[in-house]
Amino acid sequence: MTIERVTQKHYPKAEIGRRGMALGLDFLVVWLVSSLLGGNNPGIQFVQILVFVIAWLILRVVLVYNNQGQSLGRWAFDLKVLEVEDRQVVGRIPDLRSLLKREAIIGCGALLVSIALSNIRANPTAILLVLPLAIDCATAFSDTQMRQALHDRYTGTFIVSSRRGYSLDIKVKRLVENLRRNVRR
Repeated sequence: MTIERVTQKHYPKAEIGRRGMALGLDFLVVWLVSSLLGGNNPGIQFVQILVFVIAWLILRVVLVYNNQGQSLGRWAFDLKVLEVEDRQVVGRIPDLRSLLKREAIIGCGALLVSIALSNIRANPTAILLVLPLAIDCATAFSDTQMRQALHDRYTGTFIVSSRRGYSLDIKVKRLVENLRRNVRR
């Protein structure tokens, strides 16, 4: 009887900046959709919150589950979400339950940011509503090995770089470089 060594597939860690831009793009899309239904009244708009929650779940759970682990933002920045077991990345998309738990955590933080943005003029202390999302995502900086945020650790997920996507960050870098070359001429 011999022991066979199984080679582990390498999954490149996603950069924190790209993860932030992907989350920001997803948030911007959902926030714009929900803001269209908001009125000019300051305060919490319950219809706007309901639309935000439904749009968040569609974009970040249903789309991810049916699109190989990529939401709109993750697709634009070449990222995908995978499952983690025993601190090892497994090459499969998380199940629907894990995605729901993951996005419930980060979605609550995003919803608080949305409420803060809607009420910042009337109440400048609303900026404090950004803290839960900031604390959740900032833990990825302290985890040097896996770069998992709190919602990733709780649900056993991991964000990796992907080959399939739009490569928005690379396209913007090329555009900026071309503009710099043209200005120098």
